[in-house]
Amino acid sequence: MSNLEQHIKPYSKAIVKLLKQPIENHQSLWQDVLNYQVEIQNYLNLIGLELVVKKDEGFAYLRELEDREGNTIGLVSKRKIGFEASIILVVLRQSLEEFDQNPTQFDVSEKFITYQEIKEEVELFLPETYNKVKLLKDLDLNIRRIVDLGYLKEIDKNEFETKYQIHRIIKEKVTLDQLQEFKNKLEEYVESI
Repeated sequence: MSNLEQHIKPYSKAIVKLLKQPIENHQSLWQDVLNYQVEIQNYLNLIGLELVVKKDEGFAYLRELEDREGNTIGLVSKRKIGFEASIILVVLRQSLEEFDQNPTQFDVSEKFITYQEIKEEVELFLPETYNKVKLLKDLDLNIRRIVDLGYLKEIDKNEFETKYQIHRIIKEKVTLDQLQEFKNKLEEYVESI
């Protein structure tokens, strides 16, 4: 028996995957997360992480534990994504919230959005006085950044349109309070120019 086989646990692959990205309920490791939730959490506590399982939403992810002052041990680096990407995130979060509040769509659990819809929503979100030229010029780059962060998943692409799925983890990362705070700051910014 090799050294690896002596030390590996049945949930080790799930931990490794979680350290890289969320695990969704359609992935093979989802059952390991559910079956070994206590063991995974005990291991992660040792390195200052918490396992968050959202069974109803269909995914699990990690977040850093915080002390009383909101400090962490610094395992996860914070990345600034820029103003333009933030606007797209807010638009996506708002779109998902509206989707979840729409009682006519109960039979569908995932929110899909096209490139064109993102563009239109961004244009509608911004006030008339905001210079939209740069934002729209860099839209592809910012959408790619959000895909790389795991908030959007490219589902279908052809020469005319790209279709994305909004990942529900965005609800954990951009709360309704943060959504409102961002809108308020944007209004203040627009009024100041």
